[in-house]
Amino acid sequence: MLKSRILTRINCQNTCRLREKSHLETLRERVANGPSLQDFINDPNPVLKEEPEKWDEYEGKLKREKGEDQRLRLPPWLKRTIPMGKNYMKIKEQLRGLNLHTVCEEARCPNIGECWGGGEHGTQTATIMLLGDTCTRGCRFCSVKTSRTPPPPDPEEPRNTAKAIASWGLDYIVLTSVDRDDLPDGGSNHFAETVREIKNRNSNILVECLVPDFRGNLAQVQTIVDCGLDVYAHNIETVEKLTPYVRDRRAQYRQSLFTLENVKKINPELITKSSIMLGLGETDEEVEATLKDLREAGVDCVTLGQYMQPTKRHLKVIEYVTPAKYKHWEVVGQQMGFLYVASGPLVRSSYKAGEFFIASILKNRKSSTNS
Repeated sequence: MLKSRILTRINCQNTCRLREKSHLETLRERVANGPSLQDFINDPNPVLKEEPEKWDEYEGKLKREKGEDQRLRLPPWLKRTIPMGKNYMKIKEQLRGLNLHTVCEEARCPNIGECWGGGEHGTQTATIMLLGDTCTRGCRFCSVKTSRTPPPPDPEEPRNTAKAIASWGLDYIVLTSVDRDDLPDGGSNHFAETVREIKNRNSNILVECLVPDFRGNLAQVQTIVDCGLDVYAHNIETVEKLTPYVRDRRAQYRQSLFTLENVKKINPELITKSSIMLGLGETDEEVEATLKDLREAGVDCVTLGQYMQPTKRHLKVIEYVTPAKYKHWEVVGQQMGFLYVASGPLVRSSYKAGEFFIASILKNRKSSTNS
């Protein structure tokens, strides 16, 4: 009797083991045949495959009401895959080797893979951040490190930057920098030296300088204007009413307009450019007024893009502006007479700068030929 019970128990245990083994084998098979990590990297959300026309049907909450503290969910048109690609990795490795910084990385730009890799039209762009990675100002939208006394600029940076850019085969380079209010010249001569080094190595590369306001110092502005750059850029960032709330107290709306206006007075032929972030609580009337102010200051090119909160310590997004509204601002800007307007949720000041710039120049040349 006891022997029979023991045999029955052994048979039950063996049956359980077989079932467990069968379950594990089934699970392993499902994992082996299922999506890989790379599948998730390449397509983290099926909604990305939707047609842009369907974005108008998005029913998620796009604007925080007054008093609400909860963060908004990211709408589908702002989602991006992890950057990959041969050219992306090549640029990243060389930057580290030469101790160079890019605003693409420091500001956590969602377009870094597309810009560095060339995008659908093959125009490769990158934005190098000069004068170190630490800013003397503390704007509430920006994730770049801040300090009253940043380390001194690297004297080899202009040459290292030119060396790297010449080897990348880029068509269009954007040079920007942290604010360096601690330096007597605001870093303007460092900027100018970098441009000259780049042009000496390859005069065909188009160079845009996205510069600080230099506290309104026109001598420093002229240093940049006279260095041989192709585009002078300075970002107004937001509408006048929100400027004290969004930007550092030393960054003033009228001061930014003053520097841009005087670039044209120094060199009327130089192309000027600025950028506006949307989604910080601005009204349509304020955006239109800002565009008018920029145009009256002689600004040729303007970009409009969505503000995205870089970390929990920074300003929350008030509103995710729809693609249709960006299209509206593109039309308004063109009607105002800007040379080109780049307006879209993921547009950044230097996003696809080469493509937009080159396309507009070719368009203008064709118009001139036909007239």
